[in-house]
Amino acid sequence: MKGARWRGADRDRGAATVWVVVTMAVLGVICGAVLAMTQIVVARHRAGGAADLAALAAADRWAAGSTEACAGAVWVAEAQGARVVRCVMRGEVSELAASSSAGPFSATVTSRAGPANSRASP
Repeated sequence: MKGARWRGADRDRGAATVWVVVTMAVLGVICGAVLAMTQIVVARHRAGGAADLAALAAADRWAAGSTEACAGAVWVAEAQGARVVRCVMRGEVSELAASSSAGPFSATVTSRAGPANSRASP
């Protein structure tokens, strides 16, 4: 009799293997998504920290001129593993954009630094 061996209690043999494989595949996709989001967050934080420090460095050197101030900002950003995308000095206020990457993802963050009573336009 054909198919007689699949009747009764043995008819579900191998079903747990399929469920384990599907569960492992789903967990693999979830872990991959979490790792990708982690790289995005790392890139954003690295760019944010570098932009803040570089803007402070540029604002600290405003009296030496725009070129010198932005050169100092570039040096600080590169030391943080980022690059300066834009550096603008408006009096004592520095406006700076820094970019950083982690894996295939990159982030650009803008930062501004200067005296608290500054009247520079945003």
